[in-house]
Amino acid sequence: MRFTFHCLDAHADALLLHGWVTQPYAVFWGMLSASVADVVEEYAAIQSSGHHHALLGLDGGVPAFLMEEYLPASSPLAAVYTVQPGDVGMHLLVGPPSSGPEPGYTTAVMDAVLARLFSLPDVERVVVEPDVRNTRIHALNERLGFQPAGVVALPDKKALLSFCTRSGYLAARAALLPARPLPTIPNSSPEGAL
Repeated sequence: MRFTFHCLDAHADALLLHGWVTQPYAVFWGMLSASVADVVEEYAAIQSSGHHHALLGLDGGVPAFLMEEYLPASSPLAAVYTVQPGDVGMHLLVGPPSSGPEPGYTTAVMDAVLARLFSLPDVERVVVEPDVRNTRIHALNERLGFQPAGVVALPDKKALLSFCTRSGYLAARAALLPARPLPTIPNSSPEGAL
């Protein structure tokens, strides 16, 4: 699989995103009852924040997932852990499969996301804070090298704070995907990227 990343356009991509964030499986995204206008407002704010950025992940040119990267020091996380230089936060939502479930697909997506983040020279550690009830993402995170640091209280949820270092990711990846080379991350709409 070859994944590429494209800077999200809050207006042009709103209908697509709305179709994803309102699916029952996206309950932890917190937008089940959002309107298209709500999606535009949310992602326009993210894209103009200067510390939070959204990208569409494309699979063969077809939108397949949403990735957000953000600076933890400019987020509610700054109140619950000591942010270190080189920390970047990440959110991930995989869209509904267009051709039915594919074993290993979400792992491949997460692998591409982490490879992209760790290709950025200033990134030393990826930080995630999924809802404590989201056991599926916890398992995926651990599979690719995240280490849980504990439950934290954020304004909108109780979250499992977890960290993934570059070496942790590479070790987990080597154990999980020994025959695969690291994904190639083409130059992908760097404007606004953290």
